Amino acid sequence: MIEILLVDDEPRMLDLLSLYLTPRGYHCIKAMSGQQAISLIEQREFRLVLLDVMMPEMDGWETCRKIREFSRVPIIMVTARNQTPDIVQGLKQGADDYVTKPFHEEELLARIEALLRRMHSDLKLEFKGLLWDEFKHLVSFQGKELALTPIEFSLLGLFLNNYAYVFSREQLIERIWGTESDTEGRTVDSHIRNLRDKLRKVGFPIEQHLKTVYGIGYRWMSEE
Repeated sequence: MIEILLVDDEPRMLDLLSLYLTPRGYHCIKAMSGQQAISLIEQREFRLVLLDVMMPEMDGWETCRKIREFSRVPIIMVTARNQTPDIVQGLKQGADDYVTKPFHEEELLARIEALLRRMHSDLKLEFKGLLWDEFKHLVSFQGKELALTPIEFSLLGLFLNNYAYVFSREQLIERIWGTESDTEGRTVDSHIRNLRDKLRKVGFPIEQHLKTVYGIGYRWMSEE
């Protein structure tokens, strides 16, 4: 099933969305605040986020902005605020689409499906001459192809999708190897070392971007 995150401070709305989407093949995880949503996104992979705007303490706009600091997960804003300035603000904060309440269930489903199709058809990430193509399972730098293992490929994609976010070794094991894996931190270090070596050999300035956070793990920096 496709795992999506529902974010709303109203339990009734969360239950209604889940009740409608679950039979359509979506595994719905619920969050009742922006901070809870951010914590969940830091811990696990979601294919899409449905994010309410009007929430106490941290509204949807601020939540969206903070998510965009470390993740490119698709976000659809769901709110009763339907004025053009509100819609523009949401899109400027990094939302991919906007649905106003009350909405027709079929319209919401169509928007979710359209956004997921769009994301699936655009599985390429580019970073300063480095190209990561998920569909072709190809990585190249300035036209020179790199021979990466599946683990190295997945690690690079995870870093490129999450600028500046610090991943602990435990988080990398969970996201790349899976929660049931008995992989150790030393294995992670070995794969990171090999990935760095391969990128260095084709001329990519890896030391400027893939940083070791001593005592914690690794992060990818967009600038040195």
